[in-house]
Amino acid sequence: MPKEPGHAYPRPQLQRPQWISLNGPWKFLFDNERRFYNPSDIDRWPLTIQVPYPPESKASGIGDRGYHFACWYERQFKVERGDKRVLLHFGAVDYYARVWVNGHLVATHEGGHTPFWADITSALNAKGEQTVSVMAYDDPLELTKPRGKQDWQEEPHSIWYPRTSGIWQTVWLEYVGVTYVEKIRWTPHLDQYALSFEARIGGEPVDGLTVDVLLLHGHRVLAQDSYVVMDGEADRRIVLSDPGIDDFRNELLWSPERPTLLDAGVRLRHGDVVLDEFRSYTALRSVDVVRDRFMLNGRPYPLKLVLDQGYWPDTLMAAPSDEALRRDVELAKAMGFNGVRKHQKIEVPRYLYWADKLGLLVWEEMPSAYRFTRTAIKRMVREWGEAIERDYSHPCIIVWVPFNESWGVPELPTLKSHRHAVEALYHLTKTLDPTRPVIGNDGWESGATDIIGIHDYDPHPSHIHERYGAQANSKELFDRRLPGGRVLTLDGYPHRGQPIMLTEFGGIAYGNHPAVMGKKNWGYSVATTQEEFEKRFVSLLEAVALAPLFSGFCYTQFADTFQEVNGLLTEDRIPKIPLEKIREATSVRRNYIAGTF
Repeated sequence: MPKEPGHAYPRPQLQRPQWISLNGPWKFLFDNERRFYNPSDIDRWPLTIQVPYPPESKASGIGDRGYHFACWYERQFKVERGDKRVLLHFGAVDYYARVWVNGHLVATHEGGHTPFWADITSALNAKGEQTVSVMAYDDPLELTKPRGKQDWQEEPHSIWYPRTSGIWQTVWLEYVGVTYVEKIRWTPHLDQYALSFEARIGGEPVDGLTVDVLLLHGHRVLAQDSYVVMDGEADRRIVLSDPGIDDFRNELLWSPERPTLLDAGVRLRHGDVVLDEFRSYTALRSVDVVRDRFMLNGRPYPLKLVLDQGYWPDTLMAAPSDEALRRDVELAKAMGFNGVRKHQKIEVPRYLYWADKLGLLVWEEMPSAYRFTRTAIKRMVREWGEAIERDYSHPCIIVWVPFNESWGVPELPTLKSHRHAVEALYHLTKTLDPTRPVIGNDGWESGATDIIGIHDYDPHPSHIHERYGAQANSKELFDRRLPGGRVLTLDGYPHRGQPIMLTEFGGIAYGNHPAVMGKKNWGYSVATTQEEFEKRFVSLLEAVALAPLFSGFCYTQFADTFQEVNGLLTEDRIPKIPLEKIREATSVRRNYIAGTF
Protein backbone atom coordinates (compact mmCIF):
# COMPACT_ATOMS: atom_id res chain seq x y z
CA MET A 1 0.00 0.00 0.00
CA PRO A 2 1.24 3.55 -0.65
CA LYS A 3 2.70 5.49 2.23
CA GLU A 4 0.15 7.47 4.23
CA PRO A 5 0.61 11.25 3.81
CA GLY A 6 -0.03 13.86 6.51
CA HIS A 7 -2.93 13.26 8.86
CA ALA A 8 -4.77 16.37 7.67
CA TYR A 9 -5.01 15.31 4.03
CA PRO A 10 -8.01 17.33 2.76
CA ARG A 11 -9.70 14.45 0.87
CA PRO A 12 -9.56 11.50 3.29
CA GLN A 13 -10.90 8.78 0.98
CA LEU A 14 -8.46 9.37 -1.87
CA GLN A 15 -5.06 10.12 -0.33
CA ARG A 16 -2.05 10.41 -2.61
CA PRO A 17 1.50 10.54 -1.25
CA GLN A 18 2.52 13.72 -3.11
CA TRP A 19 0.56 16.83 -2.18
CA ILE A 20 1.23 20.40 -1.01
CA SER A 21 -0.97 22.61 1.14
CA LEU A 22 -1.33 26.21 -0.05
CA ASN A 23 -2.88 27.35 3.21
CA GLY A 24 -1.17 30.27 4.94
CA PRO A 25 -0.55 33.92 4.02
CA TRP A 26 -1.98 35.23 0.73
CA LYS A 27 -2.10 38.79 -0.61
CA PHE A 28 -5.64 40.14 -0.36
CA LEU A 29 -7.92 43.04 -1.25
CA PHE A 30 -11.60 43.91 -1.31
CA ASP A 31 -13.13 44.94 -4.65
CA ASN A 32 -16.62 46.20 -3.82
CA GLU A 33 -16.94 48.23 -7.04
CA ARG A 34 -15.85 45.28 -9.20
CA ARG A 35 -13.03 47.39 -10.67
CA PHE A 36 -10.80 44.45 -11.59
CA TYR A 37 -11.46 41.75 -14.18
CA ASN A 38 -8.05 40.08 -14.28
CA PRO A 39 -5.22 39.82 -11.75
CA SER A 40 -3.02 41.85 -14.11
CA ASP A 41 -5.30 44.85 -13.41
CA ILE A 42 -4.14 44.91 -9.78
CA ASP A 43 -1.00 46.89 -9.01
CA ARG A 44 -1.25 47.03 -5.20
CA TRP A 45 -2.22 44.46 -2.58
CA PRO A 46 -2.94 46.33 0.68
CA LEU A 47 -3.72 43.35 2.93
CA THR A 48 -2.50 39.89 3.91
CA ILE A 49 -4.97 37.12 4.77
CA GLN A 50 -4.47 33.72 6.37
CA VAL A 51 -6.13 31.08 4.17
CA PRO A 52 -8.42 29.17 4.72
CA TYR A 53 -10.02 31.54 7.23
CA PRO A 54 -12.64 33.85 5.65
CA PRO A 55 -12.01 37.61 5.72
CA GLU A 56 -14.90 38.14 8.15
CA SER A 57 -13.09 36.02 10.75
CA LYS A 58 -10.60 37.18 13.37
CA ALA A 59 -8.20 34.33 12.54
CA SER A 60 -7.87 35.55 8.94
CA GLY A 61 -6.05 38.68 10.09
CA ILE A 62 -8.74 40.80 8.38
CA GLY A 63 -11.82 40.50 10.62
CA ASP A 64 -14.03 42.75 8.49
CA ARG A 65 -17.73 41.76 8.71
CA GLY A 66 -19.07 44.63 6.62
CA TYR A 67 -20.79 44.29 3.26
CA HIS A 68 -18.23 43.28 0.63
CA PHE A 69 -19.25 42.01 -2.79
CA ALA A 70 -15.93 40.80 -4.18
CA CYS A 71 -12.43 40.05 -2.99
CA TRP A 72 -9.14 38.96 -4.54
CA TYR A 73 -6.37 36.62 -3.38
CA GLU A 74 -2.90 35.93 -4.70
CA ARG A 75 0.18 33.96 -3.65
CA GLN A 76 3.33 32.43 -5.10
CA PHE A 77 4.32 28.80 -4.89
CA LYS A 78 7.12 26.65 -6.27
CA VAL A 79 6.39 23.69 -8.53
CA GLU A 80 8.64 22.42 -11.27
CA ARG A 81 6.93 21.31 -14.43
CA GLY A 82 7.97 17.73 -15.19
CA ASP A 83 6.48 14.41 -16.20
CA LYS A 84 3.66 14.69 -13.64
CA ARG A 85 0.39 16.53 -13.93
CA VAL A 86 -0.36 19.11 -11.23
CA LEU A 87 -3.92 19.49 -9.96
CA LEU A 88 -5.02 22.56 -7.98
CA HIS A 89 -7.87 21.93 -5.51
CA PHE A 90 -10.20 24.26 -3.59
CA GLY A 91 -12.27 22.77 -0.77
CA ALA A 92 -14.83 25.59 -0.98
CA VAL A 93 -14.99 29.25 -2.06
CA ASP A 94 -18.10 31.28 -1.27
CA TYR A 95 -19.79 31.94 -3.61
CA TYR A 96 -18.56 32.37 -7.21
CA ALA A 97 -14.87 31.87 -7.99
CA ARG A 98 -12.49 32.50 -10.88
CA VAL A 99 -8.94 31.14 -10.68
CA TRP A 100 -5.83 32.09 -12.66
CA VAL A 101 -2.36 30.51 -12.66
CA ASN A 102 0.40 32.73 -14.08
CA GLY A 103 -2.30 34.89 -15.64
CA HIS A 104 -4.10 31.99 -17.36
CA LEU A 105 -7.72 31.38 -16.38
CA VAL A 106 -7.83 27.74 -15.22
CA ALA A 107 -11.16 27.38 -13.38
CA THR A 108 -14.52 28.91 -12.58
CA HIS A 109 -16.99 27.57 -10.04
CA GLU A 110 -20.37 28.55 -8.60
CA GLY A 111 -21.44 27.26 -5.19
CA GLY A 112 -20.11 28.18 -1.78
CA HIS A 113 -20.01 24.77 -0.08
CA THR A 114 -18.57 22.30 -2.60
CA PRO A 115 -15.10 21.59 -4.04
CA PHE A 116 -13.61 22.19 -7.46
CA TRP A 117 -10.23 21.61 -9.08
CA ALA A 118 -8.22 22.29 -12.22
CA ASP A 119 -5.36 20.63 -14.07
CA ILE A 120 -2.90 23.54 -14.11
CA THR A 121 0.01 21.73 -15.80
CA SER A 122 -0.14 23.68 -19.04
CA ALA A 123 -0.32 27.02 -17.18
CA LEU A 124 2.87 26.39 -15.19
CA ASN A 125 6.18 28.07 -15.91
CA ALA A 126 8.91 25.61 -16.78
CA LYS A 127 10.97 26.70 -13.75
CA GLY A 128 10.81 29.07 -10.85
CA GLU A 129 7.88 30.54 -8.97
CA GLN A 130 4.26 30.17 -9.99
CA THR A 131 1.44 32.58 -9.14
CA VAL A 132 -2.14 31.65 -8.32
CA SER A 133 -4.82 34.36 -8.23
CA VAL A 134 -8.44 34.01 -7.11
CA MET A 135 -11.45 36.31 -7.44
CA ALA A 136 -14.41 35.48 -5.19
CA TYR A 137 -17.78 37.18 -5.71
CA ASP A 138 -20.39 36.86 -2.96
CA ASP A 139 -23.31 39.30 -2.86
CA PRO A 140 -24.14 39.57 0.87
CA LEU A 141 -27.74 40.60 0.14
CA GLU A 142 -28.50 37.84 -2.38
CA LEU A 143 -31.24 35.52 -1.04
CA THR A 144 -31.53 33.20 -4.05
CA LYS A 145 -28.22 31.41 -3.45
CA PRO A 146 -27.80 28.62 -0.89
CA ARG A 147 -26.42 30.50 2.11
CA GLY A 148 -27.52 28.52 5.16
CA LYS A 149 -27.12 30.47 8.40
CA GLN A 150 -25.19 33.39 6.88
CA ASP A 151 -27.04 36.59 7.77
CA TRP A 152 -28.13 39.05 5.08
CA GLN A 153 -28.33 41.84 7.67
CA GLU A 154 -25.11 43.63 8.51
CA GLU A 155 -25.27 42.54 12.17
CA PRO A 156 -26.24 38.93 13.02
CA HIS A 157 -29.80 38.62 14.34
CA SER A 158 -32.05 35.89 15.73
CA ILE A 159 -30.75 32.50 14.49
CA TRP A 160 -28.47 33.81 11.72
CA TYR A 161 -24.73 34.34 12.00
CA PRO A 162 -21.85 36.34 10.45
CA ARG A 163 -21.27 35.85 6.75
CA THR A 164 -18.45 33.75 5.28
CA SER A 165 -16.99 35.02 2.01
CA GLY A 166 -14.20 33.84 -0.23
CA ILE A 167 -11.88 30.90 0.51
CA TRP A 168 -12.92 29.00 3.64
CA GLN A 169 -11.53 25.50 3.09
CA THR A 170 -8.09 24.13 2.26
CA VAL A 171 -6.33 25.02 -1.00
CA TRP A 172 -3.89 22.34 -2.10
CA LEU A 173 -1.89 20.82 -4.94
CA GLU A 174 -1.32 17.19 -5.81
CA TYR A 175 0.83 15.42 -8.36
CA VAL A 176 -0.70 12.76 -10.58
CA GLY A 177 0.41 10.82 -13.63
CA VAL A 178 -0.55 11.63 -17.19
CA THR A 179 -3.40 9.16 -16.65
CA TYR A 180 -4.86 8.85 -13.15
CA VAL A 181 -7.92 7.93 -11.08
CA GLU A 182 -10.11 11.02 -11.00
CA LYS A 183 -12.72 9.81 -8.48
CA ILE A 184 -13.83 6.71 -6.63
CA ARG A 185 -17.03 5.58 -4.95
CA TRP A 186 -17.75 2.89 -2.34
CA THR A 187 -21.20 1.36 -1.78
CA PRO A 188 -21.81 -1.25 0.96
CA HIS A 189 -24.27 -4.11 0.34
CA LEU A 190 -24.69 -5.69 3.75
CA ASP A 191 -27.42 -8.09 2.62
CA GLN A 192 -24.92 -9.64 0.19
CA TYR A 193 -21.87 -9.07 2.39
CA ALA A 194 -20.29 -7.12 -0.43
CA LEU A 195 -18.93 -3.70 -1.42
CA SER A 196 -19.22 -1.98 -4.77
CA PHE A 197 -16.12 -0.12 -5.95
CA GLU A 198 -16.26 2.42 -8.76
CA ALA A 199 -13.28 4.24 -10.28
CA ARG A 200 -13.36 6.94 -12.97
CA ILE A 201 -10.17 7.52 -14.95
CA GLY A 202 -8.98 11.02 -15.87
CA GLY A 203 -6.15 12.47 -17.94
CA GLU A 204 -5.01 11.05 -21.25
CA PRO A 205 -7.02 7.98 -22.33
CA VAL A 206 -4.97 4.77 -22.52
CA ASP A 207 -6.10 1.30 -23.57
CA GLY A 208 -5.29 -1.78 -21.51
CA LEU A 209 -5.57 -0.23 -18.02
CA THR A 210 -6.07 -2.27 -14.85
CA VAL A 211 -7.18 -1.18 -11.38
CA ASP A 212 -5.85 -3.21 -8.41
CA VAL A 213 -7.74 -3.06 -5.10
CA LEU A 214 -6.36 -4.38 -1.80
CA LEU A 215 -8.94 -4.41 1.02
CA LEU A 216 -7.79 -4.92 4.62
CA HIS A 217 -9.32 -5.32 8.07
CA GLY A 218 -6.35 -4.48 10.23
CA HIS A 219 -3.62 -6.76 8.86
CA ARG A 220 -6.10 -9.31 7.49
CA VAL A 221 -6.56 -9.30 3.72
CA LEU A 222 -10.26 -9.35 2.81
CA ALA A 223 -9.84 -9.01 -0.95
CA GLN A 224 -7.05 -8.52 -3.47
CA ASP A 225 -8.55 -8.07 -6.92
CA SER A 226 -7.71 -6.60 -10.33
CA TYR A 227 -10.30 -5.05 -12.62
CA VAL A 228 -10.03 -4.16 -16.30
CA VAL A 229 -10.85 -0.52 -17.13
CA MET A 230 -13.54 -0.22 -19.82
CA ASP A 231 -14.56 3.12 -21.34
CA GLY A 232 -12.64 5.05 -18.70
CA GLU A 233 -14.16 3.35 -15.67
CA ALA A 234 -14.03 0.25 -13.52
CA ASP A 235 -17.17 -0.80 -11.64
CA ARG A 236 -16.99 -4.04 -9.70
CA ARG A 237 -18.57 -5.70 -6.68
CA ILE A 238 -16.21 -7.13 -4.04
CA VAL A 239 -17.87 -10.08 -2.32
CA LEU A 240 -16.49 -10.88 1.12
CA SER A 241 -16.50 -14.24 2.83
CA ASP A 242 -19.58 -14.29 5.06
CA PRO A 243 -18.40 -15.28 8.55
CA GLY A 244 -21.88 -16.57 9.42
CA ILE A 245 -22.65 -16.20 13.14
CA ASP A 246 -23.33 -12.63 14.33
CA ASP A 247 -20.42 -12.60 16.78
CA PHE A 248 -17.94 -12.86 13.90
CA ARG A 249 -20.07 -10.93 11.42
CA ASN A 250 -20.38 -7.91 13.72
CA GLU A 251 -16.60 -7.54 13.90
CA LEU A 252 -16.66 -6.18 10.36
CA LEU A 253 -19.75 -3.97 10.66
CA TRP A 254 -19.48 -0.20 11.17
CA SER A 255 -21.56 1.45 13.91
CA PRO A 256 -21.07 4.24 16.48
CA GLU A 257 -20.36 1.57 19.07
CA ARG A 258 -17.82 -0.21 16.87
CA PRO A 259 -16.63 2.04 14.02
CA THR A 260 -14.79 -0.59 11.99
CA LEU A 261 -13.12 0.90 8.92
CA LEU A 262 -11.69 -1.22 6.12
CA ASP A 263 -8.45 0.14 4.68
CA ALA A 264 -7.94 0.08 0.93
CA GLY A 265 -4.97 0.47 -1.35
CA VAL A 266 -5.70 1.27 -5.01
CA ARG A 267 -3.33 1.15 -8.00
CA LEU A 268 -3.88 2.08 -11.61
CA ARG A 269 -1.58 0.08 -13.92
CA HIS A 270 -0.71 -0.11 -17.59
CA GLY A 271 0.85 -3.52 -17.78
CA ASP A 272 3.56 -3.54 -15.10
CA VAL A 273 3.82 0.26 -14.99
CA VAL A 274 2.05 1.90 -12.03
CA LEU A 275 0.37 5.11 -13.24
CA ASP A 276 -1.41 6.08 -10.00
CA GLU A 277 -1.47 4.84 -6.42
CA PHE A 278 -3.37 5.99 -3.33
CA ARG A 279 -4.95 5.02 -0.02
CA SER A 280 -8.68 4.89 0.74
CA TYR A 281 -11.09 3.38 3.23
CA THR A 282 -14.66 2.19 3.38
CA ALA A 283 -16.99 0.37 5.77
CA LEU A 284 -19.63 -2.33 5.74
CA ARG A 285 -22.93 -1.03 7.09
CA SER A 286 -26.55 -0.48 6.03
CA VAL A 287 -29.13 2.20 6.83
CA ASP A 288 -32.84 1.97 6.13
CA VAL A 289 -36.30 2.56 7.54
CA VAL A 290 -38.64 -0.35 8.21
CA ARG A 291 -42.16 0.63 9.18
CA ASP A 292 -41.76 3.16 12.01
CA ARG A 293 -38.13 2.44 12.92
CA PHE A 294 -34.75 3.58 11.68
CA MET A 295 -32.54 0.58 10.96
CA LEU A 296 -28.76 0.34 11.24
CA ASN A 297 -27.18 -2.88 10.02
CA GLY A 298 -30.58 -4.54 9.82
CA ARG A 299 -31.54 -3.81 13.44
CA PRO A 300 -33.76 -1.08 14.94
CA TYR A 301 -31.50 1.72 16.09
CA PRO A 302 -32.75 4.69 18.15
CA LEU A 303 -31.19 7.95 17.00
CA LYS A 304 -29.94 10.30 19.71
CA LEU A 305 -28.69 13.35 17.83
CA VAL A 306 -27.58 16.84 18.69
CA LEU A 307 -27.94 19.78 16.30
CA ASP A 308 -24.53 21.15 15.32
CA GLN A 309 -24.13 24.45 13.46
CA GLY A 310 -20.42 23.93 12.72
CA TYR A 311 -19.24 27.45 13.61
CA TRP A 312 -16.33 28.70 15.74
CA PRO A 313 -16.04 32.21 17.24
CA ASP A 314 -12.71 33.17 15.64
CA THR A 315 -12.92 31.23 12.36
CA LEU A 316 -16.69 31.15 11.54
CA MET A 317 -17.54 28.22 9.22
CA ALA A 318 -13.87 27.31 8.79
CA ALA A 319 -12.53 24.98 11.45
CA PRO A 320 -9.63 26.31 13.55
CA SER A 321 -7.71 23.06 12.98
CA ASP A 322 -8.07 19.38 12.28
CA GLU A 323 -7.77 18.80 16.02
CA ALA A 324 -10.82 21.04 16.57
CA LEU A 325 -12.87 18.90 14.19
CA ARG A 326 -11.84 15.74 15.99
CA ARG A 327 -12.62 17.33 19.36
CA ASP A 328 -16.17 18.19 18.24
CA VAL A 329 -16.79 14.55 17.31
CA GLU A 330 -15.34 13.39 20.62
CA LEU A 331 -17.47 15.85 22.59
CA ALA A 332 -20.71 14.78 20.88
CA LYS A 333 -19.93 11.17 21.78
CA ALA A 334 -18.86 12.08 25.32
CA MET A 335 -22.28 13.70 25.84
CA GLY A 336 -23.95 10.40 24.96
CA PHE A 337 -25.21 11.30 21.49
CA ASN A 338 -24.74 8.77 18.71
CA GLY A 339 -25.05 11.33 15.93
CA VAL A 340 -25.25 14.96 14.86
CA ARG A 341 -27.55 16.84 12.58
CA LYS A 342 -25.20 19.19 10.74
CA HIS A 343 -27.53 22.16 10.38
CA GLN A 344 -27.52 24.30 7.24
CA LYS A 345 -23.92 23.45 6.42
CA ILE A 346 -22.05 21.02 4.18
CA GLU A 347 -19.30 20.09 6.62
CA VAL A 348 -15.69 19.66 5.54
CA PRO A 349 -14.51 16.13 4.63
CA ARG A 350 -12.08 16.08 7.57
CA TYR A 351 -15.02 16.25 9.99
CA LEU A 352 -16.67 13.35 8.17
CA TYR A 353 -13.38 11.44 8.40
CA TRP A 354 -13.32 11.79 12.17
CA ALA A 355 -17.00 10.81 12.37
CA ASP A 356 -16.18 7.74 10.27
CA LYS A 357 -13.14 6.85 12.36
CA LEU A 358 -14.53 7.53 15.84
CA GLY A 359 -18.13 6.45 15.18
CA LEU A 360 -20.66 9.29 14.92
CA LEU A 361 -23.73 9.33 12.68
CA VAL A 362 -24.26 12.43 10.52
CA TRP A 363 -27.37 13.90 8.92
CA GLU A 364 -26.25 16.05 5.99
CA GLU A 365 -28.48 19.05 5.25
CA MET A 366 -28.39 21.44 2.31
CA PRO A 367 -27.90 25.13 3.20
CA SER A 368 -31.07 27.02 2.30
CA ALA A 369 -31.77 29.88 -0.03
CA TYR A 370 -34.44 32.28 1.23
CA ARG A 371 -36.34 33.20 -1.91
CA PHE A 372 -38.16 30.90 -4.30
CA THR A 373 -37.11 31.55 -7.90
CA ARG A 374 -36.07 29.38 -10.82
CA THR A 375 -32.51 30.59 -10.27
CA ALA A 376 -32.59 29.57 -6.61
CA ILE A 377 -33.80 26.05 -7.42
CA LYS A 378 -31.25 25.57 -10.22
CA ARG A 379 -28.47 26.69 -7.90
CA MET A 380 -29.64 24.36 -5.18
CA VAL A 381 -29.94 21.37 -7.51
CA ARG A 382 -26.42 21.86 -8.84
CA GLU A 383 -24.75 22.35 -5.46
CA TRP A 384 -26.73 19.61 -3.71
CA GLY A 385 -25.72 17.17 -6.43
CA GLU A 386 -22.06 18.13 -5.93
CA ALA A 387 -22.37 17.63 -2.16
CA ILE A 388 -23.86 14.16 -2.55
CA GLU A 389 -21.14 13.25 -5.06
CA ARG A 390 -18.42 14.43 -2.67
CA ASP A 391 -19.75 12.70 0.46
CA TYR A 392 -21.47 9.58 -0.87
CA SER A 393 -18.77 7.14 0.32
CA HIS A 394 -18.63 8.27 3.96
CA PRO A 395 -20.23 5.57 6.17
CA CYS A 396 -21.09 8.12 8.89
CA ILE A 397 -23.69 9.83 6.68
CA ILE A 398 -27.06 8.16 7.21
CA VAL A 399 -29.68 10.70 6.05
CA TRP A 400 -29.87 13.43 3.38
CA VAL A 401 -32.01 16.55 4.01
CA PRO A 402 -32.56 18.89 1.01
CA PHE A 403 -34.92 21.38 2.78
CA ASN A 404 -35.37 22.61 6.35
CA GLU A 405 -38.53 24.22 7.77
CA SER A 406 -39.81 25.22 4.32
CA TRP A 407 -36.97 27.75 3.97
CA GLY A 408 -36.83 28.77 0.32
CA VAL A 409 -40.22 27.11 -0.32
CA PRO A 410 -42.42 29.12 2.08
CA GLU A 411 -45.77 28.40 0.40
CA LEU A 412 -45.72 24.61 0.42
CA PRO A 413 -49.40 24.23 1.50
CA THR A 414 -50.70 26.48 -1.29
CA LEU A 415 -48.32 26.61 -4.27
CA LYS A 416 -47.74 23.57 -6.45
CA SER A 417 -44.39 24.88 -7.67
CA HIS A 418 -43.04 24.87 -4.11
CA ARG A 419 -44.29 21.34 -3.48
CA HIS A 420 -42.86 20.19 -6.81
CA ALA A 421 -39.46 21.59 -5.81
CA VAL A 422 -39.38 19.52 -2.61
CA GLU A 423 -40.65 16.42 -4.41
CA ALA A 424 -38.08 16.89 -7.17
CA LEU A 425 -35.16 17.25 -4.72
CA TYR A 426 -36.40 14.24 -2.74
CA HIS A 427 -36.52 12.04 -5.84
CA LEU A 428 -33.27 13.46 -7.26
CA THR A 429 -31.53 12.61 -3.98
CA LYS A 430 -32.98 9.10 -4.01
CA THR A 431 -31.76 8.74 -7.60
CA LEU A 432 -28.22 9.91 -6.82
CA ASP A 433 -28.13 7.76 -3.69
CA PRO A 434 -30.76 5.01 -3.32
CA THR A 435 -28.99 3.59 -0.24
CA ARG A 436 -29.96 6.24 2.37
CA PRO A 437 -33.22 7.68 3.71
CA VAL A 438 -34.15 11.20 2.59
CA ILE A 439 -36.19 13.85 4.43
CA GLY A 440 -37.72 16.13 1.81
CA ASN A 441 -38.50 18.98 4.23
CA ASP A 442 -37.55 18.66 7.88
CA GLY A 443 -39.61 20.21 10.68
CA TRP A 444 -43.14 20.50 9.31
CA GLU A 445 -45.20 20.49 6.09
CA SER A 446 -43.86 17.06 5.14
CA GLY A 447 -44.59 15.73 1.69
CA ALA A 448 -42.23 13.31 -0.05
CA THR A 449 -40.15 11.93 2.81
CA ASP A 450 -38.82 8.73 4.40
CA ILE A 451 -38.87 10.20 7.93
CA ILE A 452 -41.26 12.76 9.41
CA GLY A 453 -39.31 15.30 11.42
CA ILE A 454 -41.04 17.55 13.96
CA HIS A 455 -39.63 20.79 15.37
CA ASP A 456 -41.18 21.73 18.70
CA TYR A 457 -39.52 24.16 21.11
CA ASP A 458 -42.18 24.04 23.80
CA PRO A 459 -40.10 24.48 26.99
CA HIS A 460 -42.52 22.54 29.21
CA PRO A 461 -41.81 18.79 29.56
CA SER A 462 -45.44 18.23 30.59
CA HIS A 463 -46.63 19.66 27.26
CA ILE A 464 -44.20 17.45 25.36
CA HIS A 465 -45.49 14.45 27.31
CA GLU A 466 -49.13 15.34 26.62
CA ARG A 467 -48.47 15.95 22.93
CA TYR A 468 -46.31 12.89 22.18
CA GLY A 469 -46.56 10.52 25.17
CA ALA A 470 -48.09 7.04 25.39
CA GLN A 471 -51.59 8.46 25.50
CA ALA A 472 -51.08 10.62 22.38
CA ASN A 473 -53.37 9.96 19.42
CA SER A 474 -51.32 9.97 16.22
CA LYS A 475 -54.37 10.91 14.11
CA GLU A 476 -54.93 14.01 16.21
CA LEU A 477 -51.23 14.83 15.93
CA PHE A 478 -51.41 14.95 12.14
CA ASP A 479 -54.75 16.77 12.08
CA ARG A 480 -53.74 19.72 14.25
CA ARG A 481 -51.23 22.48 13.76
CA LEU A 482 -47.89 22.44 15.50
CA PRO A 483 -46.88 25.11 18.01
CA GLY A 484 -45.20 27.01 15.16
CA GLY A 485 -48.57 27.30 13.44
CA ARG A 486 -47.60 24.85 10.67
CA VAL A 487 -49.28 21.64 9.62
CA LEU A 488 -47.20 18.52 10.08
CA THR A 489 -48.01 16.92 6.72
CA LEU A 490 -49.28 18.42 3.48
CA ASP A 491 -52.64 17.51 1.99
CA GLY A 492 -52.24 14.39 -0.11
CA TYR A 493 -49.35 13.13 2.02
CA PRO A 494 -50.87 11.33 5.01
CA HIS A 495 -48.64 9.54 7.46
CA ARG A 496 -47.72 6.21 5.83
CA GLY A 497 -46.18 4.72 8.94
CA GLN A 498 -42.74 6.29 8.47
CA PRO A 499 -40.57 6.88 11.54
CA ILE A 500 -41.50 10.05 13.45
CA MET A 501 -38.66 11.94 15.12
CA LEU A 502 -38.45 15.12 17.16
CA THR A 503 -35.64 16.64 15.12
CA GLU A 504 -35.47 19.99 16.92
CA PHE A 505 -36.39 20.70 20.53
CA GLY A 506 -34.87 22.22 23.64
CA GLY A 507 -32.90 25.31 22.69
CA ILE A 508 -32.54 26.34 26.34
CA ALA A 509 -30.28 29.37 26.86
CA TYR A 510 -28.31 29.70 30.08
CA GLY A 511 -28.51 33.48 30.15
CA ASN A 512 -26.34 34.07 33.23
CA HIS A 513 -23.49 31.79 32.26
CA PRO A 514 -20.16 33.66 32.64
CA ALA A 515 -19.33 33.03 28.96
CA VAL A 516 -22.41 34.98 27.75
CA MET A 517 -22.80 37.63 30.46
CA GLY A 518 -22.80 41.11 28.96
CA LYS A 519 -23.23 39.83 25.40
CA LYS A 520 -26.24 39.93 23.12
CA ASN A 521 -27.85 36.53 23.57
CA TRP A 522 -30.85 34.62 22.28
CA GLY A 523 -32.55 31.30 22.97
CA TYR A 524 -35.91 29.60 22.60
CA SER A 525 -36.28 29.70 26.39
CA VAL A 526 -34.00 30.90 29.18
CA ALA A 527 -32.69 29.37 32.41
CA THR A 528 -31.10 31.75 34.91
CA THR A 529 -28.96 29.34 36.94
CA GLN A 530 -26.87 26.25 36.27
CA GLU A 531 -29.24 24.20 38.44
CA GLU A 532 -32.28 25.37 36.48
CA PHE A 533 -30.51 24.76 33.15
CA GLU A 534 -29.61 21.20 34.15
CA LYS A 535 -33.08 20.42 35.54
CA ARG A 536 -34.89 21.68 32.44
CA PHE A 537 -32.53 19.85 30.08
CA VAL A 538 -32.85 16.55 31.96
CA SER A 539 -36.66 16.84 32.20
CA LEU A 540 -37.03 17.57 28.47
CA LEU A 541 -34.74 14.69 27.50
CA GLU A 542 -36.71 12.30 29.70
CA ALA A 543 -40.07 13.43 28.26
CA VAL A 544 -38.83 12.95 24.70
CA ALA A 545 -36.93 9.71 25.28
CA LEU A 546 -39.93 8.09 26.95
CA ALA A 547 -42.37 9.06 24.18
CA PRO A 548 -43.15 5.83 22.23
CA LEU A 549 -44.17 7.90 19.19
CA PHE A 550 -40.56 8.81 18.44
CA SER A 551 -37.88 6.60 16.94
CA GLY A 552 -35.25 9.28 17.44
CA PHE A 553 -34.57 12.84 18.52
CA CYS A 554 -32.23 15.76 17.94
CA TYR A 555 -31.57 18.23 20.75
CA THR A 556 -30.81 21.90 19.99
CA GLN A 557 -27.92 22.43 20.28
CA PHE A 558 -24.29 21.28 20.51
CA ALA A 559 -22.58 24.61 21.26
CA ASP A 560 -23.37 28.31 21.58
CA THR A 561 -23.14 30.02 18.20
CA PHE A 562 -22.67 33.78 18.40
CA GLN A 563 -25.84 35.33 19.84
CA GLU A 564 -27.65 31.96 19.89
CA VAL A 565 -26.50 30.82 23.33
CA ASN A 566 -28.63 27.69 23.72
CA GLY A 567 -25.78 25.20 23.45
CA LEU A 568 -24.84 22.46 25.88
CA LEU A 569 -21.31 23.81 25.42
CA THR A 570 -20.06 27.38 25.22
CA GLU A 571 -18.74 28.61 21.87
CA ASP A 572 -15.27 27.58 23.11
CA ARG A 573 -16.60 24.03 23.70
CA ILE A 574 -16.67 24.23 27.51
CA PRO A 575 -19.56 22.19 29.03
CA LYS A 576 -22.18 24.29 30.85
CA ILE A 577 -22.97 21.29 33.05
CA PRO A 578 -20.71 18.27 33.60
CA LEU A 579 -20.44 15.96 30.58
CA GLU A 580 -21.43 12.98 32.71
CA LYS A 581 -24.72 14.71 33.62
CA ILE A 582 -25.47 15.29 29.94
CA ARG A 583 -24.55 11.70 29.11
CA GLU A 584 -26.77 10.39 31.89
CA ALA A 585 -29.73 12.34 30.47
CA THR A 586 -29.17 11.20 26.89
CA SER A 587 -28.93 7.59 28.08
CA VAL A 588 -32.53 7.37 29.32
CA ARG A 589 -33.91 4.12 27.93
CA ARG A 590 -37.34 2.79 27.17
CA ASN A 591 -38.63 -0.50 25.81
CA TYR A 592 -40.57 -0.92 22.62
CA ILE A 593 -41.66 -3.97 20.72
CA ALA A 594 -38.80 -4.07 18.23
CA GLY A 595 -35.97 -3.35 20.63
CA THR A 596 -34.78 -0.98 23.31
CA PHE A 597 -34.34 2.76 23.50
